[in-house]
Amino acid sequence: MKKKYILWSALCSMLALASCESVLDKTDLGAASPDLIAGDSVLANIALNYVYNQNLPDWGGATAVSGLGGSVYSEESYNQGSSANKYLEGTITATDVTDFGTSLSATNNYGKIRTINSFIYDLGSDKLMDNGAKNRLLAQAYFFRAWRYFELVKLYGGVPLVLTPQDAVGDEAREATFIPRNSTTQCYTQMAADLDTAIKYLPTVWQSPSANWGRITRGAAAALKGRVLLYAASPQFNANDVASKWQSAYDANKQAFDVLTASGSKLFADYGKMWFTEVGNTEAVFIAGYNTSVGDQQKRNNGYEASTRPKYSTSSGGGSNIPSWDLVKAFPMKDGKKPGASTKYTYSDQLFYKDRDPRFEKTIAYNGCTWPMTNVTNNRLWTYVAAGKSVENGNVNISNTGFYCRKALQTSDVAGSTLDASNTIYSGTDWMEIRFAEVLLNLAEAATGVGRLDEAYTQLKAVRARAGIEAGTDGLYGLKSNMTRDEMFTAILDERQIEFAFEGKRFWDLRRWKLLEKTFNGSKGTKVAITLKTTGVPADFATTRDGMKLDDVYTNYFTVTLTPNGLMSRPAITWKPEYYFFPIPTGALNNNPLIIQNNSWGGSFDPLQ
Repeated sequence: MKKKYILWSALCSMLALASCESVLDKTDLGAASPDLIAGDSVLANIALNYVYNQNLPDWGGATAVSGLGGSVYSEESYNQGSSANKYLEGTITATDVTDFGTSLSATNNYGKIRTINSFIYDLGSDKLMDNGAKNRLLAQAYFFRAWRYFELVKLYGGVPLVLTPQDAVGDEAREATFIPRNSTTQCYTQMAADLDTAIKYLPTVWQSPSANWGRITRGAAAALKGRVLLYAASPQFNANDVASKWQSAYDANKQAFDVLTASGSKLFADYGKMWFTEVGNTEAVFIAGYNTSVGDQQKRNNGYEASTRPKYSTSSGGGSNIPSWDLVKAFPMKDGKKPGASTKYTYSDQLFYKDRDPRFEKTIAYNGCTWPMTNVTNNRLWTYVAAGKSVENGNVNISNTGFYCRKALQTSDVAGSTLDASNTIYSGTDWMEIRFAEVLLNLAEAATGVGRLDEAYTQLKAVRARAGIEAGTDGLYGLKSNMTRDEMFTAILDERQIEFAFEGKRFWDLRRWKLLEKTFNGSKGTKVAITLKTTGVPADFATTRDGMKLDDVYTNYFTVTLTPNGLMSRPAITWKPEYYFFPIPTGALNNNPLIIQNNSWGGSFDPLQ
């Protein structure tokens, strides 16, 4: 994205004041004065931009203080190395998940909600502004209030619903802030209501798309409502499989699908390159924009590119988000069948990369693949072990698994790519928090919930067709025919695992489906070791390997060995059932005597109500 939402730098420019420093010295950075913006939609827009800045998700979808949701919390990557991970180790205490907020702060969840509420209150009191402009501004704020509460509820269950700015001075004001938790159902109802308001007043497409790229649209609001109500219908929040919750989720996701398709949204043709088109990207629904500005006030570079690239040198990348063998094995074959189940394509661990779902090559970088990194068109990646050491980078700063994530990383086949080993920190690739593929799969899941399995098939097939999976003679793209409801739910979760790998979705999917113990407990994952044989290897192998057929290299010169993942120094994973609703932090309980702890953490609050 070529602009960043910055409140006061824009105010300085627009008001043509003598210096930005004087404005910053005199004005609260958290919000614009209602007297200043009264009747002025331009200045109100600038104030709203501050709300965007505070609430847009970071790359990977992280918005929570706890930073939950990345690849290390699922089998995409596990927690490679020695770093502790209390969530997977089963050692969480009531002081660990502090997203609820334990002190007065403008940057915690309730501090951000206060800013949103203040904007809504002040603008709602403005009698001078055109109603159409005012409603569009308010609608965006309502969207972000729903987004903020969603982040809280998916962690804890019901939380106090604060819908107006609270006074901050005096003993009476302090006591007035002591409000109890609302039920989880009440919170979901409020989120849906806020998003309905957003849907009602937002445009399907903003005028001047380039200038408004990243602004919330009617389709984005409908898509978020679809996601929110899908969570409400999922087993984490719907233990008794209540049909009405699935119906609400279906209605919301069908509305999102209809609104978005009517405005031109569709799957981007090339799965591997969809991240590199900004304005006009038909896949993008809800985005966080980044730019490539260097050394200026509006710099907003994303850190994903630099952290994920291989550590070929200290300046080129961090080598994080490394795929596990478990993820590698999860990709289907080209005909959409699981490895070992396909009758058309034979699978073997020795040639694990062969004849896989085309998304495999666009997500996983593996030993011997062609990967045009740092603008070297025919670059081959080699990570095998020879004489006890990895050949990658002289056995220094190597991948722990032999794999790298290549999703959304710029390469020489990306138009306009100028990234090399010296400037990867200046990536401006935008983050798609919700993309159209999720809308399709959310609709498929909700449709399954209400028994519309034919509709679920339709959406799954569309996602698989875009991926490049073969249709097959039955036109099912590898899907089993006549699936039961439970089988379809599983097929959709499997599809989400592949489609959204390294997009911060897998952990939350497993959590809302209460599958974390079944998926992880007692495991450390699996490690693959690709080792050069000690006999029969040409003396000039290191200089001739790039010209060899990869199948011949693996068959004749490599040994592929699978073992338990000894790279993890921590114990095997121990996810505990009480983690499906985290404890309200002790500091928050001490600050507000009306807050009741969750019933799985010694309190009496039932997050399922």
